[in-house]
Amino acid sequence: MLGINSTTGVAGLTLGGGFGWLSRKYGMTIDNLLGMDVITADGHPLHASESENADLFWGLRGGGGNFGIVTRFEYQLHPVGPNVLCGLIVFPFDQAKSVITQFARFTETMPDELNVWMVTRKAPPLPFLPEEVHGKEIVALAICYAGDPAEGETYIEPLRGFGTAYGEHIGVQPYTDWQQAFDPLLTTGARNYWKSHNFATLDEEPIDVIIEYAGALPSSQCEIFIGTIGGQASRAQPEAMAYSNRDANYVLNVHARWETAAEDARCIAWARDFFTRSQPFASGGAYVNFLTGDETDRIAFAYGANYERLVELKRKFDPENLLRTNQNISPA
Repeated sequence: MLGINSTTGVAGLTLGGGFGWLSRKYGMTIDNLLGMDVITADGHPLHASESENADLFWGLRGGGGNFGIVTRFEYQLHPVGPNVLCGLIVFPFDQAKSVITQFARFTETMPDELNVWMVTRKAPPLPFLPEEVHGKEIVALAICYAGDPAEGETYIEPLRGFGTAYGEHIGVQPYTDWQQAFDPLLTTGARNYWKSHNFATLDEEPIDVIIEYAGALPSSQCEIFIGTIGGQASRAQPEAMAYSNRDANYVLNVHARWETAAEDARCIAWARDFFTRSQPFASGGAYVNFLTGDETDRIAFAYGANYERLVELKRKFDPENLLRTNQNISPA
């Protein structure tokens, strides 16, 4: 299962867990991993799978680059499309409470083939939006149905009734095109800072906090998005591999993005303040691929009950902590 956009590196995506548009139907990237070739910290090549170096295989599925350098991945493949029903519905920001609340309830019961994400930000100059909407705060629903497109149309029809949309662009296109759709927003050379929480459910309190901070975006590129997981990704046992956050039906990411150093303090403070305000409503754990360099205190929290086992594994495969320029699991 590949990531949210085409620029995501497959190795880091996999070792941290890996979720994207197809995770509800086929699980996390690590749920579809059959084996890996690894160079350990002492220079020895090993193969890790369920039947060979199973403890290392357990740790690499979510434990990041802490136990070795992976030189080869072997994945379980699945048929997709090649065409999928996908696209965007964009609503005015003054309808945010209604739209996000309905999104939260809708995503609790939608089929595994369907994924719907929410993003609130200032509208980019999308061709299907009226020009007067460009630059205004909006709430967008991003949709991908990995099944029969005609069937998908029936499932997504209720989304159109969540409010009075500015516009929509939904159709059938190759999955590979959809996965590149948001690449243009990842501006080369921009400055970035993000924070993330897991949520089991989305209730009124966190929705209100999202709306408050989305109404005070410090730059035109900042955004708050909620990626929906659940489905097949929630059916593995938390102790089955290093990634344990199987109750995380939503991953919320506050993504600050801006252009100049003069904006650093304002944009970073906005992201941190939102993170703090929304924290009381989050569930346990965190997605390690969304942890930043200043969040070393959250690494143990991210792995929950699996952390001590990961420390023991680190002592076995990298007791000197050679592999430490990562979300580091210290052998100490």
